[in-house]
Amino acid sequence: MRILVVEDARSLADVVAEGLRDQGMAVDVAYDGLEAAAKLDLNPYDVVVLDRDLPGIHGDALCRMITERDDRATVLMLTAAGAPGDRVSGLTLGADDYLAKPFHFPELVLRVRALARRRPTTRARTLRAAGLELDPVLRTVLRDGRPLALSVKEFAVLEALLRASPGFLSAEDLLERVWDENADPFTNTVTVTVGRLRRKLGSPPVITTTTGVGYRIADAPAP
Repeated sequence: MRILVVEDARSLADVVAEGLRDQGMAVDVAYDGLEAAAKLDLNPYDVVVLDRDLPGIHGDALCRMITERDDRATVLMLTAAGAPGDRVSGLTLGADDYLAKPFHFPELVLRVRALARRRPTTRARTLRAAGLELDPVLRTVLRDGRPLALSVKEFAVLEALLRASPGFLSAEDLLERVWDENADPFTNTVTVTVGRLRRKLGSPPVITTTTGVGYRIADAPAP
């Protein structure tokens, strides 16, 4: 799940981004409307956490820009104005949800996850392949009915692979979907995380690697 946080209060933006990353999301940050518009042109996002009162391009205008896209992200609008009229006007602009500041961070996380599930391209809640069952909402993973304990990044990698199954994801794809724009493209973090995930998933192995192509979930190990 990839999120864009658009907030001109840098301290708040950074805190929200780090908190969402701790929940296993890939998070980019923009501190004004112009920077946000540029990132929206470059990257696909599941959810945009959007401050309403932004410099550069106002949050209202940015919200309209997002909702006019064919493959649009869902929008959670943040604002210091929490009166019912403000909420109505924000939703009228095309925002999918509205949260007044100050907010309770666990509520923000729940709303972001709910909005990601509402995207038209979102698949069924439980992802299944090769004896694996992953529930992105309950944050559970089963292999042949046996529960597995995964780290936040291991869970996110497995979710990305299951969503792509039976197709491949390259290391670069996983960096983009599971980490964020600050990830070092030359790091071995994907290899290390996939290695740990393979060990936890057990035998027979279900994550296969094809040199020059990437990783995928398979019912049986490659010959």
